[in-house]
Amino acid sequence: MDKANPRRRSGSSASQSSEDVLNVQDDEGWEDAHPEDSEEKVEVQCLFDDTKLESVTALLQHCQHAHGYDLIHVRKDLGLDFYGTVKLINYIRAEVLAGDLHAQRALAPPSSRDVFDDDKYLQPVLEDDALLFSIDEIGGEMGAEDPNDAGPGAATSRVLELEEELQRLQRQFGEYRTAVKKTLDERLEEQSSTLPSSTSPAPKASEKGDDDSHYFTSYAYNEIHEIMLKDHVRTDAYRDFIYDNKNVFRDKIVLDVGCGTGILSMFCAKAGAKKVIAVDNSDIIDKARENVFENGLDGVITCLRGKIEDVTLPVPKVDIIVSEWMGYCLLYEAMLDSVLWARDHYLAPDGLMVPSHTTIYLAPYSDPDYVASHVSFWHSVYGFSMKAMQASIHDDVIIRDVPAATTASSAPATVLEMPLHSIRTADLTFLRDFAISLDREIDALDGWVIWFDVFFATSRDEGRMAPMKPGRGGVSFTTGPHGPATHWRQGVLLVKEEKKEDLKSEEKEEEKEKEEKEKEEKEKEEKEKEETEKEEKEKEEKEQEEKEKEEEEKEEKEDAGLKKSQTITGQISYRKRAENSRELEITLSWEIGPPPPLSSSPSSPSAVAENTDTGLVGLSTGLEGGRRAKKQTKEKKHEQTWFMR
Repeated sequence: MDKANPRRRSGSSASQSSEDVLNVQDDEGWEDAHPEDSEEKVEVQCLFDDTKLESVTALLQHCQHAHGYDLIHVRKDLGLDFYGTVKLINYIRAEVLAGDLHAQRALAPPSSRDVFDDDKYLQPVLEDDALLFSIDEIGGEMGAEDPNDAGPGAATSRVLELEEELQRLQRQFGEYRTAVKKTLDERLEEQSSTLPSSTSPAPKASEKGDDDSHYFTSYAYNEIHEIMLKDHVRTDAYRDFIYDNKNVFRDKIVLDVGCGTGILSMFCAKAGAKKVIAVDNSDIIDKARENVFENGLDGVITCLRGKIEDVTLPVPKVDIIVSEWMGYCLLYEAMLDSVLWARDHYLAPDGLMVPSHTTIYLAPYSDPDYVASHVSFWHSVYGFSMKAMQASIHDDVIIRDVPAATTASSAPATVLEMPLHSIRTADLTFLRDFAISLDREIDALDGWVIWFDVFFATSRDEGRMAPMKPGRGGVSFTTGPHGPATHWRQGVLLVKEEKKEDLKSEEKEEEKEKEEKEKEEKEKEEKEKEETEKEEKEKEEKEQEEKEKEEEEKEEKEDAGLKKSQTITGQISYRKRAENSRELEITLSWEIGPPPPLSSSPSSPSAVAENTDTGLVGLSTGLEGGRRAKKQTKEKKHEQTWFMR
């Protein structure tokens, strides 16, 4: 075939001569030599199996229904001319003849013509391939072909193409609408992370529901994968662990759960893995397959589309499971559930989880500048109250980069340590105690900060190391405010605003009731007394008022902010939202202990102890008796719930 003539028809005599070479029906000399050929039926062999079809139209329908391959749309999408279509057909036939793995690759529509743009594919793979002599019946050719020159076959193909296009649009309409809505939601959430006043209501349960479709659709776009790949803290940690421990991965079978672009699978293949199985239920799996092929790793990596719970692996057991499953505040999106399912069903008894451990941390948060610019700001905007703009700001977890100086404790509470080799799915819903000591004075407790650390160990027996020590093969990273920024950032849980008067409302109510009762008794007695006693009563009341005023001023001084070494104790719970199991509900209840004794010294009885079972860090502080001990019993308990949706 002569590549110098790129189009089969152009209306010129020169291009017509090329057409005559292939159009054997118009060649009278050929018919004279073999008159019996005109009486034979034309048989066209399927691109993917040995089925013989009676026409090109039948072949197109067979390929689409039996193999899910739409040749018309592939030709149209890639803008293939005559010779480009010849190359595509011969490329598919060559891949099918090469074996199952190559046939599977051929079934995936190529993203560009570069995959088969080689002159070797101008040579027919099948002898007397009837499909090559009927390319004009395929339709969808992108060129300057005159539509008036198209024959009946092209018209039939065009009708078929329109019917298939209609079916495809009807099939994808619902998914498309969901994808558009999810894209808009993501953009609004991204804006709210920098300007975290949540102005848009959360999707209704009836609209979103406990449905995975929106979750997997969100990972079909390039933007989210670009953000994750550019997170060098995250990606470098996986790369360094895999490349620095090639002896762990050499000749092993690896399962990559939620493979995305395939980056972790390719790391493992480069490290010497014998076989890597990459699984993802998003459309990104098609691009992952192309990435694997482009880097020459298709002989090692097999890409499977579907949920890990639904697909069938080509092996009964794997040696290593690698996955980047961590979400905001660690457990948002609930992907860990699928990773643990894969561990329980496919990981060999001595197999390795990568990463191997994670830990969730909690710290008190005080940032008056942030509160003033993003919360109190709405109290008066050019003289107008806009408190409605604060909707959900105290109900939703805000994802942002928190300055390290805004955390009020350098020793955060360890909420939960998670060894990935043994933790159960049921353990991901939990209630934990915590106790935190402030290491500086703060004006007010504005909220809480949550982050997590990730650890990579080279064996199941190797415990968590914080931090991992060089030379031992382990790798770790933090998403906390004291480390380099990551795309996870930190979760901020703003505490609802309370006035200082409200903090003592319960205690004042009790005092007020007592005073009123005493006053009534005194009034009753005074009625029986002489007028001369009224002066004494007025004097007593005046003294009482002065005394109360002094007490209030004293309490205000004592309660101004929180003091260094003051303790906060409470409980934190994680659970999945009832409306959608991939969303998260976090509840905290806490009490602020009394200020430390004014006479306390460095040698005063206080000690920090670590609970080895739960990983909680607690503070035991000597309490002064009398008035402070009595006040502690009246300390108000706070409770609040936040959502990640």
